[in-house]
Amino acid sequence: MTVMKSVLVAAAATVALSAQAQSLPTTGTLVVVPAFGEVKHVNDQVVATLAIEEQDKDKAAAASRVNQKMNKGVSIVKQADPSAVLKSYGYYTYPVYPEDQPLPAGAVAKPRVPTSWRVGQYLEVKTTNLTALPKTVAAAQNVLTLNGLNFGLKPETIRQLDDQRIAATYKNLNERIASIARAMGRNVSDAVLDTVDFEGSGNYANESRAAAAPMMMRSKMADDNAVAEPSFEPGETTLDMRVVGKVKFK
Repeated sequence: MTVMKSVLVAAAATVALSAQAQSLPTTGTLVVVPAFGEVKHVNDQVVATLAIEEQDKDKAAAASRVNQKMNKGVSIVKQADPSAVLKSYGYYTYPVYPEDQPLPAGAVAKPRVPTSWRVGQYLEVKTTNLTALPKTVAAAQNVLTLNGLNFGLKPETIRQLDDQRIAATYKNLNERIASIARAMGRNVSDAVLDTVDFEGSGNYANESRAAAAPMMMRSKMADDNAVAEPSFEPGETTLDMRVVGKVKFK
């Protein structure tokens, strides 16, 4: 009997507190509402990284082979995909030293002498011709190596999707304002949108989630045999936007 009485008292107290909370005045209340919107689109651009590296006791010989193979690789890519935009970068030359051996007690270390030299260079290939990508890469791999692939969206596509992204974000803001109004026991018509911050009170310069984690692929050094065409799946990119709205209730 005592337990039942305690339960009833607790329930009554809960109801009383709930009624008190619902009766709180909300006139003039300023509510900060965060919202989020996103759009997705199939990737229509790829940046492929091709590379060449040679090692030789003769530094000039290694550099010469790198230059010859890179020139040949560039010609192959241009022929396979004339629309591709090419960019050479990352030319490097560094010595290769033998492994250090423990010296006997009292021995004086001699100056290190390189046993060979490594020379290499990278080639960036940006293209929207994804249909020809497997054929282009396979042709290039007869001379160069495929060091990485990063699928994404063309700048033109991002600009075209901007209207959709803004609309989706603003729609979510209105939906959340309506939900908050109902929770406060108010009509949406009582809410006046005071401020809309499409920067979301922060830095949202990162346009693409996929850019934060690019798809990287490694390949073996090419040999004299023809390379079979690889298979690539471009995937899609999600463009998001955040907004913060300040709403004041009449």
